[in-house]
Amino acid sequence: MAEPVVRVPDAKVALSTASVYPESTATAFEIAARLGYDGVEVMVWTDPVSQDIEALRRLSDYHQVPILAVHAPCLLITQRVWSTDPWVKLRRAQAAAEKLGASTVVVHPPFRWQRQYARDFVRGIWRMADETDVRFAVENMYPWRYKDREVLAYAPEWDVTKDDYRHFTVDLSHTATARTDALAMIDRMGDRLGHVHLADGRGSAKDEHLVPGRGTQPCAELLERLAHTGFDGHVVIEVNTRRAMSAAEREADLAEALAFTRLHLASPAAGHPTGLTRPSASARPSGSARPSTTAPPSGAPRP
Repeated sequence: MAEPVVRVPDAKVALSTASVYPESTATAFEIAARLGYDGVEVMVWTDPVSQDIEALRRLSDYHQVPILAVHAPCLLITQRVWSTDPWVKLRRAQAAAEKLGASTVVVHPPFRWQRQYARDFVRGIWRMADETDVRFAVENMYPWRYKDREVLAYAPEWDVTKDDYRHFTVDLSHTATARTDALAMIDRMGDRLGHVHLADGRGSAKDEHLVPGRGTQPCAELLERLAHTGFDGHVVIEVNTRRAMSAAEREADLAEALAFTRLHLASPAAGHPTGLTRPSASARPSGSARPSTTAPPSGAPRP
């Protein structure tokens, strides 16, 4: 039997439900199934379906798309989702992940004005991580900028590698906004890197979340490094498609992001040359979409 020319890590490629905004959480499941994503990461936000464990379970079962991660509601617009107490939010995110079979809860560091939460955050995340098999993967953020002013909005640090966490999420749109070296950051994370939010950026003061390959971040290099090291976490496409002029344009962007990711997650196997010819990053995945069905079961949320 011939030896494989490439090796692909066990990492699954998921679609963040935030990537279809302003469309619904239900639409994200439909698109993930049609394009052949391995699963979804649920962004818990103001969409009621994203907060409803049973509704999420029905969507996952109907589309046969597993929920791989839950993003806790820690954005400015989700301050009142699942309580105003940030620890209650994390407990509920953990319970949702356990019930839905997700392996990871993504959480941002606290806002600086959440003083008590920020003081206890590192110790508290360790306590919660000790109580469950679910990974609490703390995500790198960035300074807020306005003209020539810089505001440090997160505590203890926006650069989460300066604190001691069991698992990290690296977000390449955030490294672009922070104007920091993404590859150096994952070197600092080491084997505690458990989760990846794949997007791109150009170093704007805004958190751009571009389709990978459309900015300045080392998206391809990061994926190739993950392939080389046998990364077994999840790679989540978290891009901004708000400017898409149609559903077809949005889906094309998400197909391009998936193709880019699968392409660069394949690395040459030992003994084979590294100069493999790579097709265009905009190539579309083929043969991976799941068959469509007609109508959801009774009571399931409709996309």
